[in-house]
Amino acid sequence: MESVWDYPRPPRLERTASRVTIVHAGRTIVDSDRCWRVLETSHPPVYYVPRDDIAAGALEPGDGRSFCEFKGIAEYWDVVVGETRVRRAGWSYPDPTPAYAELTDAVAFYPSRVDECRVAGEVVQPQDGDFYGGWITADVTGPFKGAPGTLGW
Repeated sequence: MESVWDYPRPPRLERTASRVTIVHAGRTIVDSDRCWRVLETSHPPVYYVPRDDIAAGALEPGDGRSFCEFKGIAEYWDVVVGETRVRRAGWSYPDPTPAYAELTDAVAFYPSRVDECRVAGEVVQPQDGDFYGGWITADVTGPFKGAPGTLGW
């Protein structure tokens, strides 16, 4: 069992061999055992998937950018499956800070914006709120930042 209160700040980047799958609109858009987890105090892990492990045509550049004090400037991705488009369903750091250089060709997904995310076969629960994009599994405990009233933590 991992407590998010034992995670560091600045966040730690670590490889995981756990199989990560993402399904949307009936299509498996991710199936990978080569992902990274970003672990930050008070947040469930965020999983980053190598671009090579994302189904061809499932991503198109989205609108907007944001800034992370640790990783740098993020760009957003729309998930596209057939006629279905989910705006800003994922994000990436095309030129991250040196400590997070391994994320250069990886994309993170908001589990609340796709039909299903799994880690090692377990269905992920999305982190509350629409900002952080954490993946909650049975082996991670909170309380988690993101719900109303927690932004000042």
